[in-house]
Amino acid sequence: MNQEPVIAIKNLNHYYGKGPLKKQILFDINLEIYPGEIVIMTGPSGSGKTTLLSLIGGLRSVQEGSLKFLGVELFGASQNKLVQIRRNIGYIFQAHNLLGFLTATQNVQMAVELNDDITQNEAIAKSEAMLGAVGLEERVSYYPDSLSGGQKQRIAIARALVNSPPLVLADEPTAALDKQSGRDVVEIMQGLAKEQGTSILLVTHDNRILDIADRIIEMEDGILVRNSQSAVISEKP
Repeated sequence: MNQEPVIAIKNLNHYYGKGPLKKQILFDINLEIYPGEIVIMTGPSGSGKTTLLSLIGGLRSVQEGSLKFLGVELFGASQNKLVQIRRNIGYIFQAHNLLGFLTATQNVQMAVELNDDITQNEAIAKSEAMLGAVGLEERVSYYPDSLSGGQKQRIAIARALVNSPPLVLADEPTAALDKQSGRDVVEIMQGLAKEQGTSILLVTHDNRILDIADRIIEMEDGILVRNSQSAVISEKP
């Protein structure tokens, strides 16, 4: 591809614990994700998927190897730098992590207001427009408790995408949803990502949604064993 990757990972290793308890979790990961690309990561529980997601999202510090986000190296990055990186990434989790005492609009608005250059009225308008884009224009003033699981996850998607981030990370976004709600949710993500040119890295065990991916990668025992555009990526040392 001629485009610069949003994420470029080279020879990434990661460990938990120290001294005799030190255990390697990720082995020599090499991966690139390009603008507007939807990549699904699969693999058994405990294979390192969430660890890799948290490193890409700046939620953990890179220990060994190179991990670049929009050309910025995260290895050796200060906590301040990681906070700046996180502001350019949308996050969607299995538990939608909405605040129950805020309306749908206010939950999305919190993400918009990370941008100091935007007025409160602009933030409200932008949040309501985004909720409209995920099909919740009739629910903007509802609180999470009065919404279904699928509707809550749509608010989480609106919050993740409202700032048109270059990257969205989604960890099991359909796990708590029935088949139809899960399908609706990923199709909304897919449509908005393609519209905005946002890259999505989505971790899932849900085989019903694999068809939305441009590429599927698979983790096993901390190794990236399959990338649908190439064969085996790396061998365990």
